[in-house]
Amino acid sequence: MSIALHLKRQPTVPLEAETISPDRLADLSNSEIRSLTVYHGKRQLPLGEFFDVEGERSDELHLHGELHKVRWIGRAMSRGSIVVHGSAGMHLGAYMRGGRIEVHGNAGDWLGAEMKNGFIHVHGNAGGQIGAAYRGSLSGMKNGMILVDGSAGLEVGMRMRRGMIILGGPARDFTGLQMKGGTIILLSGAEIRTGAWMNRGVIISLKPLRMMPTFARASDAIPTFVHLYARHLKQYGVTLPCSPAEGAYRVYSGDLSIPGKGEILVWQPADVDMPLHTQVVSCKGVRQ
Repeated sequence: MSIALHLKRQPTVPLEAETISPDRLADLSNSEIRSLTVYHGKRQLPLGEFFDVEGERSDELHLHGELHKVRWIGRAMSRGSIVVHGSAGMHLGAYMRGGRIEVHGNAGDWLGAEMKNGFIHVHGNAGGQIGAAYRGSLSGMKNGMILVDGSAGLEVGMRMRRGMIILGGPARDFTGLQMKGGTIILLSGAEIRTGAWMNRGVIISLKPLRMMPTFARASDAIPTFVHLYARHLKQYGVTLPCSPAEGAYRVYSGDLSIPGKGEILVWQPADVDMPLHTQVVSCKGVRQ
């Protein structure tokens, strides 16, 4: 049996509800869940003031309502699942250590910030700083996967060290800012300054990017790891081209101002300026 939380009144200010986590609710009765503390601005109130609660003692949570003002859902969760039937607020899945989060709507900034493991799927759009490091922190997400069907904001993957972020829609500026490892896949490209101060890791874009002058063109190729990614991502409905008949990836290395050892791969369809014979190579610097 799962636990269902239905938002019964909209917070007038951001509601900090890090108690909404499978780790906290799995062993609690219905009355204990309703009495958990949430922070409505400076006020401490019981969870039951804002949510009708159905079920008890489960690590499967279903949240219903427009929760764009509800923050820190699933903070540091390590097991179970959260399904949001609506939109979710900032810091969803921050510090996540395991389990699964699915959002049938939009998500706010800092989605999966500094997560260590787990899976997050947002079927709508998301804000900025996805999988990023908080201000003053040296490392962003360290493992796991974040899949956003729609668009994203600024600084996606900032200082991420491992793991994978996939964006179906376009991203804004500074995607992969100070990236230290892992992979970002852009199915619809990004705006400017992609990979700025990138140290390691890989950014793959299926649409043209405005490259920074501190990235050097290395080759046109289909790296061998792209084939592995393509097979793995099929289960999530993500298509990553990897056939020489379709085209190849233009590989850039940088950010040379660091100097960094990251790589940005930009897909070049076969009808664009491509060599007659595309290499299949293994790129250096890949850290997943």
